[in-house]
Amino acid sequence: MILQDILYKVAISSVKGSTAIEVHNLQIDSRKISKGDCFIAVQGTAADGHLFIDKAIDNGAAIVVCEVLPATLKDTITYIQVDNSAAASGLMSHNFYGEPSAKIKLVGVTGTNGKTTIATLLFKLFSALDYKCGLISTVQNQIAATVIPATHTTPDVISLNALLKQMADEGCDYVFMEVSSHAIHQHRIAGLQFAGALFSNITHDHLDYHKTFDEYIRVKKSWFDNLSATAFAISNADDKRGAVMLQNTVAKKYFYSLKTMPDFKGKILDNSLTGLHLTVNDVEVHFRLIGEFNAYNLLAVYGAAICLGEEKNEVLQILSSLDGAEGRFDYVISNQERLIGIVDYAHTPDALLNVLATIKKLRQGNEQVITVVGCGGDRDKTKRPVMAEVACEYSDKVILTSDNPRSEDPMEILKDMEAGVNVAARKKVISIADRREAIKTAVSLAQKEDIVLIAGKGHEKYQDIKGVKYDFDDKKVLNEMFELLEK
Repeated sequence: MILQDILYKVAISSVKGSTAIEVHNLQIDSRKISKGDCFIAVQGTAADGHLFIDKAIDNGAAIVVCEVLPATLKDTITYIQVDNSAAASGLMSHNFYGEPSAKIKLVGVTGTNGKTTIATLLFKLFSALDYKCGLISTVQNQIAATVIPATHTTPDVISLNALLKQMADEGCDYVFMEVSSHAIHQHRIAGLQFAGALFSNITHDHLDYHKTFDEYIRVKKSWFDNLSATAFAISNADDKRGAVMLQNTVAKKYFYSLKTMPDFKGKILDNSLTGLHLTVNDVEVHFRLIGEFNAYNLLAVYGAAICLGEEKNEVLQILSSLDGAEGRFDYVISNQERLIGIVDYAHTPDALLNVLATIKKLRQGNEQVITVVGCGGDRDKTKRPVMAEVACEYSDKVILTSDNPRSEDPMEILKDMEAGVNVAARKKVISIADRREAIKTAVSLAQKEDIVLIAGKGHEKYQDIKGVKYDFDDKKVLNEMFELLEK
């Protein structure tokens, strides 16, 4: 593809060299450069791409896109100076791959909690409605029945557009995509054309990256601000920032709620381990999913389906038969002792509170709730004591343990969490750094019909320790401990 066509809509400061040259590929990683490629020097969170311009040229780059031109320019290289390299990388990637989001109906989901469940339910629903669909989520990326492992909530900008092109080329009608705050801030979705956007909720998370809660909100809101007038935007009216998210969008606005009278209204009639019994816009339906938070997720999915022109009764019939995403209130029951084990991705204070509040409502009598929870390393430290505080408030016993410690010492993370344990709660808290031992201990402490919650990792099949990903699956370990208990 010719460079000048790839630069469509990019804010350019200056050009040194010819733009009428062929571009073999786009790269933001100098190590991946091949002869004739275009290197985009993006200032990332870990490294500044401008430091690797010479390396990219040595590897064969013919074009360099950057915010600051190198002190010495090479006559054989075309240099494109731009206002914002990250924004340019988004627009250029979308152009390079033939504007794939214009060839499908792309629906995005953002919010602190619920993104994966909403995107996954939409994918399952529209697949059941006989559409060919794509899914881009934390758990996995998928084209119809073909699964593509996911490494980030939203892929890097070049990989994302390449994936969208693959989905368009393979005939997908719809693509349902999680849109993280990092992806919005880093312009990974720049240039994409969204048919619809959904907001679930916003709570304390990612302050290691965004620094302030106001900035976190602003970033989320900016995505809705930039939607087109042909798109729809759906927000949670019961979240105190739900209306704020849509206040400046030109997209068609819709709201869902359990408490007010919105466009998509739900009411919980019953909430138990057998599922949710709801009215959805005055139609009574029983769903397999459990918990108030899933009632909100179901309303968001229902609203999106109606906005996309589907018939409400057919939508509700299919939704009533669907399971949620892996590792989201994923429960198993031991055979003999009838222990209930729940695995959930809850890794924020609000998500943990939602899960524990749901468990509290499901309790039939004097069952104990034993919670195993950790916090990730190299992430927002301010939520660590809050996570422990929430776990203690809603649990009979708490085991603090490792999550993905990454480069940090697990014991130091546990100390941060222990700061949230008040004097009265200390007797019911144990700290065990080894996650397998923590789960084993929780199961051994449980008595007949008690509830064991394993929180924080959900669908993940690994533990990230000192740069190495070790095999670890909470649900698999939980099942192993149930089997040992019954031998």
